[in-house]
Amino acid sequence: MITVLLTAVIVTAAIFAFLNGFRDASSAVALSVRNRALTPSVAILLAGFFNCLGALTSVALVATFANRLFTMPSGSNGLILLLAALIGASLWGIYQWWRGYPSSSTHALISGLVGASLGSAAIGHPPLEGINSTLWALVILPMLISPIVAFVLGFAAVYPTSWAARNTAPNQVNRRTRQLQSVAGAAVAFGHGLQDGQRTTAIVLFALIAAGVAGVGEIPLWVPLFTAGLLTLGTLFGGWRISYTLGHRLVRLDPMRGFVAQIVAAGLLFVGAIALHMPLSTTHTVTAAIVGAGANQRFSATNGRVMARIAAAWLLTPLACVLLGALFFLALSPLT
Repeated sequence: MITVLLTAVIVTAAIFAFLNGFRDASSAVALSVRNRALTPSVAILLAGFFNCLGALTSVALVATFANRLFTMPSGSNGLILLLAALIGASLWGIYQWWRGYPSSSTHALISGLVGASLGSAAIGHPPLEGINSTLWALVILPMLISPIVAFVLGFAAVYPTSWAARNTAPNQVNRRTRQLQSVAGAAVAFGHGLQDGQRTTAIVLFALIAAGVAGVGEIPLWVPLFTAGLLTLGTLFGGWRISYTLGHRLVRLDPMRGFVAQIVAAGLLFVGAIALHMPLSTTHTVTAAIVGAGANQRFSATNGRVMARIAAAWLLTPLACVLLGALFFLALSPLT
């Protein structure tokens, strides 16, 4: 049974990583394609390459998850916890993609783990250990603050950029910032790989630890390669429904503001992954930076109705995934 459950977790983690890349491709390519900086096919190939590179560059966040956030129950109970969380997060991600709204796979996954742990405790099985102030400080608080920081920086960074281009003809500014958007889009894709690639790596590592195949701190080489490959594959297929929301429905940015939004988002993702070792939501960071840069253009440039629906999806994600994680754990608990 342990072998069967471990295989199920790895397969479901592969699906989760593919869907992550599929849905979040929009974060890197939406503005570049919208402003004609890149063609859709080139943008997707670029995003796929840098997603893969980012996922293989660092495992610092994996250590944060494995050593500071959770202690998994061993055996079948721990594997079912992971399986329930992955199924719930994947289904919620598919639903939000179908609606065309960007939602955080990171929020969904962590909420699913919390929900599965609550379901386990409800029937007297071992829950996750370590869901305490550390989780609040390293995960929940940064995720709440990062969209606010991204919005403020996206809004403010337009001013020095505009000042630097004050003596340049508008057509030249647009042409040059379109060229720079290809670099900025690659930076966002790299940051996405740094952040989201390590989520699946951590989950697979948790599964190997629960099954007794690996120890804490031991990351087999094939695990980050596996994650990077599935994340890249999902990115290459691309989720254009969400790209349309970010690039057309939410706000229409000129090339300069699009470049600013992407650079701000990429910078925050780099700082979170490399300097602070904190998981940040790529979706929340990029979306908030886009709205900030668009609000600087003029507040009426942003679509308030779409913003409200996205905000509602963000608020519902933790609640829905806690519930889904608990329900799927209870459904799978006879296998323990």
